[in-house]
Amino acid sequence: MLSFILADAVEAALGRNPTQMYLFGNDEVPSTGTFAHEPGLLRAESQGAEAAGLSIQLDLDALAAAVGRDGEPLGKVTLTTCLLPHREKPYVLALELARKRIMQLVHKLEEWGMFELGPDDPSIERVENARRMFTEALVAQRRAGTWVPGRMSDDERSACLSLLLAVEAGERLAMRQCERLWPSRMSGELHAKACTHYERMQHERPPAGAPILIPGNLGVVLPGRPMVGCSVSPAAFSEALGKIVGATCDFINVPVRWGEMEPSEGKYAFQGTDRWIEWAVRTAKMPVVAGPLIDFRPSCVPEWLYIWENDYETLRELVAEHIKQVVTRYRRTVRRWTVASGLHVNANFPLGFEQMMDLTKLAVLHVRKLHPQANVVLEVTQLWGEYYAQNRKSVPPQLYADMVVQAGLPVDAFGLRIQVGQPRPGQATRDLMAISSILDRFADFEKPIIVTALGAPALPVVALRGENGKPGEPRTGADGSLDPGYWHQPWNEQLQADWLTQVGALVLSKPYVHSLCWQELFDVPNSPEMPGGGLISQSGATRPAAMRMAELRRAVREARLPTFGSAPAMAIP
Repeated sequence: MLSFILADAVEAALGRNPTQMYLFGNDEVPSTGTFAHEPGLLRAESQGAEAAGLSIQLDLDALAAAVGRDGEPLGKVTLTTCLLPHREKPYVLALELARKRIMQLVHKLEEWGMFELGPDDPSIERVENARRMFTEALVAQRRAGTWVPGRMSDDERSACLSLLLAVEAGERLAMRQCERLWPSRMSGELHAKACTHYERMQHERPPAGAPILIPGNLGVVLPGRPMVGCSVSPAAFSEALGKIVGATCDFINVPVRWGEMEPSEGKYAFQGTDRWIEWAVRTAKMPVVAGPLIDFRPSCVPEWLYIWENDYETLRELVAEHIKQVVTRYRRTVRRWTVASGLHVNANFPLGFEQMMDLTKLAVLHVRKLHPQANVVLEVTQLWGEYYAQNRKSVPPQLYADMVVQAGLPVDAFGLRIQVGQPRPGQATRDLMAISSILDRFADFEKPIIVTALGAPALPVVALRGENGKPGEPRTGADGSLDPGYWHQPWNEQLQADWLTQVGALVLSKPYVHSLCWQELFDVPNSPEMPGGGLISQSGATRPAAMRMAELRRAVREARLPTFGSAPAMAIP
């Protein structure tokens, strides 16, 4: 069993009902556990005897207020501890969260080659201050022998300050890495150096425009500049929307959700999709990507399909037929297909492990056969894998990606969904360092990365009440609430724009990232993506995030860093 002492400051940061809690083991794979919270103490019981870590949501601004620290707002985000051996003596939660973040900072300084930054650098200064306060707290704890629940000593205050400084330093380091990579990524210098290195190692020139893999480097190095796009709903089309897309995007993604494409079995409704594709090809002269073709989220499948949810052979035939219908119709206009999304989550249709992998193989190979010239992307969702703690019939996201690679499936890229701030499974808010780190972990599979859905809400979020223990759902609070948290401050339109700019720049600076796509152009009622997550509100007002998208795209084209503050006014209708 693991137990954690909670001082008053940490209790304030956790709230009455701690949420977004789960245990994890090696490689940060979530594991099953039970939790008990009482004043001053949190207990976590796992099924195995192996060391385990804790992931939990913390209101860092409440923590800062409790310890009397004035600084940059950090928000309510999900953090993790290191792997901890089971023992009777309680751990100190603030200390263990700080320990993990400091270890991550040191690892990233080495991985990113940033140790040459001087001690006067603001990021390094915060790292060193966090380490100093952590050491002070650790020495004082061992000297005292125990910590008293419910009372915050000067030593635990140092642990809390260490955590705050470490999270702040992590965000600064992530953006500092973005600033260092951006010029050489956009100018093509990184790819040119990679080609030179490849030629020196292999004694031959690499294929023109090919991703380059250098041993010891993180991920592949892609040629050209990354692209910025947006997903457009077939339910909403107008010339005004088209003009906004033209001013903000390099490409459009047309979601071909099965429930919208075939609302009645055998009867397809292509009209909305046709309008967007025709506009993109004939009017805007803009590339079109489409998908996911197969997505078993409840909001994406037709009602009639549930008749066959327990008949896998029939379901498989229907999947193949649906892919054939859509790909055959649009293969002359679509350049890239996201063939399947989130099959590893296994949250809606009950599939066995072999069936999940069989459907993945079917989707990839069927599209490859029907449209050999297209790029094939496989989408991975819920990147931290919280669902696996509750649904052992699912597959952790990175293990799924690894199995796809090991099976030799001809996937051109992995698509990642990075959506935060919504009371839905897998959309808890995380800080910039956590987002940067998860991208790097998927880069290890040596495939290009495409962020197929980037998103955050422009409206305040009310915690959704759901069922505890439902397969595919992460653990919720004692009252059934699922609080997604927020980044720096409660979500609003300006914060959405700030998040888009910083996370978008961070994503695009990575040499292995091909493109990013914002989750939704227009707030469509009952959207399967995110209420209030569009660049345009339901009233038709253009949000600040649209301005930031345009600024981000222009910064890519001009090979300069984007403006991280308020973007300049632009001629967007």
